Amino acid sequence: MPSIIIAFPKIEDAMNIKNVLVRNGYEVNATCTTGAQVVTIANELDDGIIICGYRFSDMHYSQLNGYLPKGFEMLLIASANKLEECTYNNIVCLSMPIKMADLISTLQMMYLNIARRRKKEREKPKPRSEEEKAIISKAKLVLMERNNMTEEEAHRYIQKNSMDSGTNMVEMAEMILSLM
Repeated sequence: MPSIIIAFPKIEDAMNIKNVLVRNGYEVNATCTTGAQVVTIANELDDGIIICGYRFSDMHYSQLNGYLPKGFEMLLIASANKLEECTYNNIVCLSMPIKMADLISTLQMMYLNIARRRKKEREKPKPRSEEEKAIISKAKLVLMERNNMTEEEAHRYIQKNSMDSGTNMVEMAEMILSLM
């Protein structure tokens, strides 16, 4: 579950939002009153959501957004006229006075977005090592010499057979090399 950090200049505001979230089943990792505290805590976590106000004693929300590590999203809560100044596409905004239902539904949307991003990261293919690339190249060369294939045909042959057998390309290349 993504981390939640709540940051407002007044600790009472942060605690009020924390209490609402906890009552609705969310776990809040930290409440802060300065941007520096948020950055310090965020750097210790993998990803998450920063729920914050417009201005802190040490920085503006836009500066805080620039300091956040990759994987964090920001939910800015401010008055409607302050939100008009927010032109950042990566910041989700809610205007004051805030409705509990709006806060919860917005948070759910942000959670889904983070879950989608995590899944996409996991599904990215891992880069092959030089050793693995060399094994595949050797198998291609063997296929090209013995079967008069082009490099592209040899690659497709290894790829198709690895998919058909449910093995990865490196394992299929090793099988081809051991057979020939």
